Amino acid sequence: MESIDQVQLNFDPSSLFVLKIVLGLVMFGLALDLRVQDFKNVAQDPKAPAIGLVAQFLLLPALTFLLVYVVDPAASIGLGMILVAACPGGNVSNFITYLAGGRTALSISMTAVSTVASVVMTPLNIAFWGSLNPKTAAILHQVNLDTVDLLTTVGIILGLPLLLGMLMEARLPRVAARLRRPMKYFSIIIFVGFVAVALGNNWQNFLDYVGLVMLVVAVQNAAAFLLGYGSARAFSMPSADRRAIAIEVGIQNSGLGLALIFTFFGGLGGMALVAAWWGVWHIIAGLGVAGMLNLLDRGVLGSRAVVREDPAGSREGYTP
Repeated sequence: MESIDQVQLNFDPSSLFVLKIVLGLVMFGLALDLRVQDFKNVAQDPKAPAIGLVAQFLLLPALTFLLVYVVDPAASIGLGMILVAACPGGNVSNFITYLAGGRTALSISMTAVSTVASVVMTPLNIAFWGSLNPKTAAILHQVNLDTVDLLTTVGIILGLPLLLGMLMEARLPRVAARLRRPMKYFSIIIFVGFVAVALGNNWQNFLDYVGLVMLVVAVQNAAAFLLGYGSARAFSMPSADRRAIAIEVGIQNSGLGLALIFTFFGGLGGMALVAAWWGVWHIIAGLGVAGMLNLLDRGVLGSRAVVREDPAGSREGYTP
């Protein structure tokens, strides 16, 4: 069996184009839930979103770099971990925050702000942290990664659909209201179906190598949840805010990661498997965290029940 650093997953250019369209639809559906007021709320009360953004784009990539240094995985696995850590929060974080009793309005605002920030921060984090490790730097040098091209691609995949969705919400609110729920389910179903087909086309490679990434993804994901929660707790944030920030940092837009890996790295085996397995695992882990928090709230795992409080309120009428 050849080294995972030499494996390239089967993914033709037409499928890559479809993946980008699907990701755009996911972001468009997310944007239908956003209002200009969400950004005003962040400006008026920036503490919680700022903590989340620092944890998301500064602390998590730095922690991942240290984790890669300590674990010393294959070069492509290490760069895949760094790339996933550089991605913004995924839109499923809003749903998991809702289930976990976190502040859903904060989660939605953080997803919006982190998506906008990712247009710049994701390419910079990949280039910066990837270049500091000699093994991952060799891959960046080999593919001759163009940061400007990477920045442009992220902007088109995330920024443009986000802008269009928000414009529809602002200018055509009735149309946006009708599309909101169908777009959520449609985009998620299409994305899951697309990943399933891609996985089927690379099933043998998945079986051969997934064992190499399962543990490191689980450790990295657990570190992300703990980092988000610990950062919020260090600044004495309310319980609902801690939960929202922890889940936002722990749930990454691995679909964006896959698109970047197949666009710029030719579907390099370790990178693609990290992003693909992360997309599965962070949902399992996120639902597990939400379930555990629910048990804590009911007193099942503790000596007393916890009364949930949402200081700023969840968004009225929020529907997962």
